[in-house]
Parts: sequence; structure tokens; C-alpha cells
Amino acid sequence: MSDPFETQSDAAFAPSRAPYPIVPSDTEQLALVPKGIYVGTGGDIVLRGIDGTTDVTYRNLPDASFVAVRALYVRATGTTAADLVGEA
Repeated sequence: MSDPFETQSDAAFAPSRAPYPIVPSDTEQLALVPKGIYVGTGGDIVLRGIDGTTDVTYRNLPDASFVAVRALYVRATGTTAADLVGEA
């Protein structure tokens, strides 16, 4: 395998190196804080950012959109968007 970017450092704005599925939960933190969240099927996402003190709702996200947020929680209650992928 050849990776022309292997010497580049990772950053919040860099492409994802290890995407993973997000399963919303009202109680469990995300195992890995993402750079952002890909939304496969649109709807609302209720989440708490890593430095947040309250949950916020991103409303009416379209299919195949991206939310540039570093989330600690993605809540099941109120989240109607589906096929969520964390960008790590």
C-alpha cells in the first residue's frame, strides 16, 4: 500500500482516517470523539459538544450531510437522523 499522506499530521480539518458508526444513546458517551458526523438519512440530531454543558439540536439535516462538531454524546431521544458515521 502506498499512502502519499502518511507523513502528514492528523488535524480536525483533515480527512477521516477511521470512520465508525454512531449508535445514539441517552446515557453512553461516544467511545471516540469525532471530528464531525456524517448524516446518511436526514432528520434531527440531539448532541452535546465536548465542552458543552447542555444538549443542542441540529434540526432538519438533509440526507448525505456533514455536521462539523466534536460531540461527546449523541442522544437517542430526539435524534431522528439515521445512518450516522463519526469521522475520526
